[in-house]
Amino acid sequence: MASDARLVGGSGAASRPAGGKWAAAAVLLLTPLLAWLAFPPARAPELAFVFAVPALWWAMGAPSWRRFAATLVVAWSLAWAVLIAWLHHVTVGGLAALAFFLGGFTTAWFLAARWALSRAVRAGAGTKVMTVAGLAALWVVGEWVRSWLFTGFPWLTLAATQWQRPVMLALCPHVGAYGVSFLLMLVNLGVTAFLVRLSTARYDEPRRWFTPELIFALAALLAGTFGLSRDLLGQRRVPWLRVGIVQPYIPQSLKWDPLAAQENLRILERETAAVGARQPDLVLWPESAVPYILKVQPQLQGWFETQARSAGAPLLSGVVVMEDADQPTERWYNGAVVVDPERGLQPEYYVKRHLVPFGEYVPLGRALSWMKKFVPIGDDFLPGQSAAPLVVSTRSRPVAAGVLVCYEDVFPALARASAAAGAELLVNVTNNAWYGEGAAAYQHAAHSALRAAETRRPLVRCGNGGWSGWF
Repeated sequence: MASDARLVGGSGAASRPAGGKWAAAAVLLLTPLLAWLAFPPARAPELAFVFAVPALWWAMGAPSWRRFAATLVVAWSLAWAVLIAWLHHVTVGGLAALAFFLGGFTTAWFLAARWALSRAVRAGAGTKVMTVAGLAALWVVGEWVRSWLFTGFPWLTLAATQWQRPVMLALCPHVGAYGVSFLLMLVNLGVTAFLVRLSTARYDEPRRWFTPELIFALAALLAGTFGLSRDLLGQRRVPWLRVGIVQPYIPQSLKWDPLAAQENLRILERETAAVGARQPDLVLWPESAVPYILKVQPQLQGWFETQARSAGAPLLSGVVVMEDADQPTERWYNGAVVVDPERGLQPEYYVKRHLVPFGEYVPLGRALSWMKKFVPIGDDFLPGQSAAPLVVSTRSRPVAAGVLVCYEDVFPALARASAAAGAELLVNVTNNAWYGEGAAAYQHAAHSALRAAETRRPLVRCGNGGWSGWF
């Protein structure tokens, strides 16, 4: 009978079996539990430093490939199913398929770790350090691949666990949130090596506590956080912009209901008047705030301009735009506009650059022409190409606002492009009413925090529901 137990330990060290069914059961239980607690909305981000330790410890003992792979696929599919459970509001089948895909994708990294770590156990210090650094880098490569594979879904990179820990985000302006993910995984690998060293070395062995992987990981962590904390400690805050955020929380079932359209407008009017009474420099409305299509219903522009004058401040709103209505060149866009209280609706508007597949368009249109997108309006939306900011004339001076619509803030490249194009302020308008007030709201906000830290730009979020605020 083939055994699932292998021996680990350095030269002269007491050997210890890696374990079989009990190890698999422990990994199956602890891996999803630690992942759920490390990511938002849970409030235990420090667990991100050790969430992978159970599986990595098992991997260092070289368990059977079949059992290891099967256990990790199940564990990570369960973890992802809970983390993105909010998707059931839109599609249960899509939730199950995506959770299984992400579970398998994550498992691929652990298989690479099982191959590399089991071979580095008896290697020298330099090789061990290079192994853990390479594996941490490979984890980051996986996160990057998720940002473009099948149009991209970089939701919940490991760095998102630290969205409320400013010192952990000190590295973001220099190497992006991927650098934070690298540090977190490096510490996981270092802690694992340390625990394995303690459990396998003889009690009388000299330098029993010496673990080069952990020393390297801690040095990198200190350099990448407290070593860069001068940026945090040297900040000087000055008043700049008063932003009024209107969050109407119109239920998704009523948002595009023609019978509810007038009541939806009255809610926006009432909330905007309340915000305007506080004399903001800028008023924000969420994604596709109004139940009408710009450039199709002529009365919409006049109503927009009335609201801006009533608030006494420019209005930046998400809106659906149709160009060339009823023409062969008819085009639909999801975007954002600026309405000035004095000069009215501005001709330039932002068009969302990264659309949601099956939500705003159906990929492989001809092959899947029988399918319909989830958003119940119009034809397939077309993506925008420009990151140019919208100029908002505030009381003090014009402000260049870089717009990110919906989940565009989970893509680092889009925020960087907006900043490079001259944006002084990043604005995320979204409609999280699709997913309720649960985990999705906090997870989405976590990505906004990462984009603000990466670009060194304040970012203001305005949602129809969910989490609105600023970073």
